[in-house]
Amino acid sequence: MIVDCAIYRNGRRTEGPEDFSDALDEARAGGGFVWIGLHEPTEREFSHVSEEFRLHPLAVEDALKAHQRPKLEVYDDSLFLVLKPVVYEPESDAVSSGELMVFLGDGFVVTVRHGEGAPLAAVRRRLEHEPELLGKGPTAVLYAIADATVDHYLEVAGELQNDLEELETEVFSPDQGGSRHTASRIYTFKRQILEFRRASGPLALPLTRLAETGTFGGAVPFVNEKARPFFRDVHDHLTRVNESVEGLDRLVSDVLSAHLAQMSVRQNDDMRKISAWAAMAAVPTMIAGVYGMNFEHMPELRWTWSYPAVIVVMAVLEVMLYRLFKGRGWM
Repeated sequence: MIVDCAIYRNGRRTEGPEDFSDALDEARAGGGFVWIGLHEPTEREFSHVSEEFRLHPLAVEDALKAHQRPKLEVYDDSLFLVLKPVVYEPESDAVSSGELMVFLGDGFVVTVRHGEGAPLAAVRRRLEHEPELLGKGPTAVLYAIADATVDHYLEVAGELQNDLEELETEVFSPDQGGSRHTASRIYTFKRQILEFRRASGPLALPLTRLAETGTFGGAVPFVNEKARPFFRDVHDHLTRVNESVEGLDRLVSDVLSAHLAQMSVRQNDDMRKISAWAAMAAVPTMIAGVYGMNFEHMPELRWTWSYPAVIVVMAVLEVMLYRLFKGRGWM
């Protein structure tokens, strides 16, 4: 469905004709551009847009089917950028990602959103309140969308950092560190980080191309050359995000290793305790077993104090074993 459609001239929003072709011609004639926003369009809904703006069939297919990695494709009549905005859900401490496709061309911007979390509404409001920036044309829209997406990455990375600190506290807590649910939480958290990395990691190359930095730098059509410093700033923020995510991934792996080590130590402690109690139980069992055989010729069998003497011997041996195991930390 079409969420919004507007013509922008000199950084100001103006009402235009409903027909896309007429709106594009009017925008180009007045030195402006048209910005169309769609949310999970059907093939029939998007076909009219793709025909009017001459979007490449491969890019149209990607926009309709979604499930794409972040990438930047350059076609004859348009530029195609895929981003994956992420959403942090505090109720479940989970990270989910959507998809956002941006078509950029001569006098037009078409955005296609799949899922939740895309900051398009906020970006449009922000730009409409900053006419000087919006007056830079479609490149300003592309920059604002990328900037908002990456800035939200930073916020989500901060939330994940807080969750990891809570998880570390739980793992190293003497009461909860051995909980059977702790390992499940750690694996779940690691999957959240993996989902985050799938969104932020591949975006580095497209932003490198837009900023024209590094080995893959080069002129990108339909993007104003004066916007390079702005895209470099977004790229720097994304680098911070990716470094933070890599750090989180390493830390959660260390936390998992520490948890497994703690579980192993606890199991060894339990086995030592079980072995110590088994040894203490074996001594009186052995003595009682010998005297329970009822042989006629046994030492002190008919002595009056035989029974209490055997009990005392058992008690003394038990105390000696207990002190021995206690001194070694087995009890």
